[in-house]
Amino acid sequence: MSGDIYLAASAALAYEKRLETVANNLANINTAGFKRDQVAFQAYMLSAAGTPVPVQPPFAAAAAESFWVEYRSHTDFSPGPQRRTGNPLDLSLSGKGFFSVQSPEGTLYTRRGNFSLDPEGQLVTQEGWPVLGDGGEIRVEGGGADRTAREITVGEDGTVHVNGSAVGRLQIFASEDPGGLSKVGGCYFKAEGAEPIPLEDARVAQGYLEMANVEAVRMLTEMIEIMRGYESYQRVIRSVDELNAKSIAEVGRTS
Repeated sequence: MSGDIYLAASAALAYEKRLETVANNLANINTAGFKRDQVAFQAYMLSAAGTPVPVQPPFAAAAAESFWVEYRSHTDFSPGPQRRTGNPLDLSLSGKGFFSVQSPEGTLYTRRGNFSLDPEGQLVTQEGWPVLGDGGEIRVEGGGADRTAREITVGEDGTVHVNGSAVGRLQIFASEDPGGLSKVGGCYFKAEGAEPIPLEDARVAQGYLEMANVEAVRMLTEMIEIMRGYESYQRVIRSVDELNAKSIAEVGRTS
């Protein structure tokens, strides 16, 4: 592969990865607690001494082995809009903090608060994972006929009451370094670095959900920009390929 085609193909691949991320953000625009992802990439070229040097477009011609692009994906943890649902088991957080849940992979953290009750009366996620409280799993009510005529209220501090009696307090954590949280699935995060710490001044709103922090107009505008950039590099690849074919044809006629 010629150096020019390799450079254009590397840039086109970077745009393709950006497009995949934007498309996934748009697909989750109505997902409660979803946090949009962003992709950054940096091109490197080997210097004469053999050390990697960051470079910016337009790129000079380079051999494939001396040029590469590194991709980095990170999550934007800015808050999403609040939507009132009136469901007493829909909870949202104002400001910092994450709910903690017990998954098969261990403790995960989320802003997705559309909880429900399992047959045993435990507060669980949509996946059936227990929502954790200060004393472990939160049992809101018993199963069977005992589930009728129960009033469930959740205070701003996360204390869960059933008919006025406290049954537990939600475990809410904050991370000093959100970059140390890696996304697991669409709306859950796992601590890869320092463990999040309990958040004492958390503010919980009952009957509300925090929606995705995805702005449709912004994402669509970015998608148009990405498509134009991708198409421009496709044209470069075609042009270089046509020039190479023409050069080979000319050499063949003169030999």
